[in-house]
Amino acid sequence: MSDFMNAINDLAKEKGIPKQTILETIESALVSAYKKNYGTSAKVRVEMNENTGDVEVLMQKNVVEEVEDESTEISIEEALEIDPRYQVNDVVEYQVTPKDFGRIAAQTAKQVVVQRLREAERGMVFDNYISRQGDLVTGIVQRISNDTIFVSIGNTEGILVAGERAAGERYKVNDRIKAYIMDVRKSAKGPQIFLSRTHPGFIERLFELEVPEIEDGDVVIKSIAREAGSRTKIAVYAEDEDIDPIGACVGQNGSRVRNIVDELWGEKIDITTWDEDPAVLISNVLSPAKVEEVMIDEEERSATVIVPDYQLSLAIGKEGQNVRLAARLCGWKIDIKSHTQYFGEEEEYDDEEYYEHEEHEE
Repeated sequence: MSDFMNAINDLAKEKGIPKQTILETIESALVSAYKKNYGTSAKVRVEMNENTGDVEVLMQKNVVEEVEDESTEISIEEALEIDPRYQVNDVVEYQVTPKDFGRIAAQTAKQVVVQRLREAERGMVFDNYISRQGDLVTGIVQRISNDTIFVSIGNTEGILVAGERAAGERYKVNDRIKAYIMDVRKSAKGPQIFLSRTHPGFIERLFELEVPEIEDGDVVIKSIAREAGSRTKIAVYAEDEDIDPIGACVGQNGSRVRNIVDELWGEKIDITTWDEDPAVLISNVLSPAKVEEVMIDEEERSATVIVPDYQLSLAIGKEGQNVRLAARLCGWKIDIKSHTQYFGEEEEYDDEEYYEHEEHEE
């Protein structure tokens, strides 16, 4: 095998491009080189021997009764002289390789070949990552420019803009980083892979990574509501009654969820159980607050929730965050009332329970 074909094989392995794609690209470039250097508009085909790397230029002409364009047509009489089996409308093909074509083609086609290979490589990168949209990826911070982080992921670069990461996250060059492939687009400079660490899908993939029961499908994530950098609520469900979906997500001594919290730079995570009964679901998603009663309005898809007076601030959450995330998680409008607000009478509390709650909330 020639040095030329050895170089093609090395290129195919290095770039991850099929050898046949490279050969077809070179053959196409050599057709352009031939037409440019020999000033012809004739139809030609270049054939490259995969073993030796030898190149042949083959002229193609249509067999016709009467020739009107000598560059593309050949008369039936001339065709029969070449081969008595030719008929009108056949295509005659014969070699026209110039003696100096190898040198000229190499000079002229080099730039075209490099460009075509670059395009083929970009196409493969795009096809690879468009199929991985929605996946989790781990990369290395390559550079940072105007709050945009460029992440090395395999043979390309991912883009993580400031708005797609939580405000408290700080990275420097060479840091390892996990992110969610949010979008893949084509551009003049090649494929652009946009990453996110704020997307709810990022949370889902992290749980799949840490919780085998989710990856296996025994535990299903039904809904996620998130305010990145602050708090996430996640509702999980298990068809098998013997499986505790919350316990599976939390892990022994909280090990699984702790790994996720660490990855999220300390973001709080509430894990609740999904239920098809909206009253039960709404009660669940308002955790850690305790709920006395849930009154459902199916038509308005809204609910009035009554909580003990001392649980009101916890149920609503700081700046309304708990109820806001709960409403997004279950897809219902939630109006929270304290027992006194709704019934107009003050409650009596168990002092010990009240103070335990106050300490917990702090």
